[in-house]
Amino acid sequence: MSEAMQDSRLQERSEAGNFPQSEVMRMSKSEEKGNDRDREKDKVESMEEENINAALAEMAHTHPETILTRQEGFDILMMRYDSAIREVRTKLEILNDELSVKGDSNPISSIITRRKKPQSIYEKLIRQGNEITVASIEQNLNDVAGVRVICPFMDDIYKVARMLAQQDDITLIQVKDYIKNPKPNGYRSFHMNVEVPVFFSNEKRPMRVEVQIRTVAMDYWASLEHRMKYKKALPLETTAAIYDDLKKCADTIADTDAKMLQIRERINILEREHKTTRLDERNERPDSAVMYK
Repeated sequence: MSEAMQDSRLQERSEAGNFPQSEVMRMSKSEEKGNDRDREKDKVESMEEENINAALAEMAHTHPETILTRQEGFDILMMRYDSAIREVRTKLEILNDELSVKGDSNPISSIITRRKKPQSIYEKLIRQGNEITVASIEQNLNDVAGVRVICPFMDDIYKVARMLAQQDDITLIQVKDYIKNPKPNGYRSFHMNVEVPVFFSNEKRPMRVEVQIRTVAMDYWASLEHRMKYKKALPLETTAAIYDDLKKCADTIADTDAKMLQIRERINILEREHKTTRLDERNERPDSAVMYK
């Protein structure tokens, strides 16, 4: 074989042998790039997980009530409390409508409802030393669902409370009469914790509701006092003086409620006397026998 032919075959073999080697090298570089991408992806995912954990830790610090809201069954329980509020409100509205039709003055001026916020629920469970669970809410708290009834006069408060408690599907749990026994700061209101049955798709469930009953004047005072509780930045001597004035206002309001009740009773007596007088005058008229046969 000539030297030229041998050199040609050696070149072909060399080229043939080099081809697989170069391909392997290219695949190796591709795999290396893929590995780099995987490492970058893992790094990003790891950073994202750290960010998520940091966000959750921050949320748990700034909003500790998430311990409750993230538990299974929390939203269902809150829905049940909302349903119980509607049940009690409907009962009160029916009673008020009935008395209005009968001619009695309406004992209810307005009805305000509210469900306790998750943060308030969490804080109360902590204060009472209870477990932070959904079951603990239902077992230990009576005021998650709230209904506030505003009445014109003090005697209307007890009338409404009596009518509500007498209903056969209402169970009276507890009564706190802060009208006869005001709080030291002057707060006055009538509180009653009741249990009302609520019918759902597959069960009847007793739910607890706190009913607060007060006059318009009591409610006005309580609203101002509640706002003062959260004025933390004010100097202590300033808030102390304000609370002293609020206590005096509470006493003045109580006296005003009592006087307004007395005035209403005097008006009722005068109305009855006026009706009696007019009836007597009609009966004394000569044609009364014809008119009132």
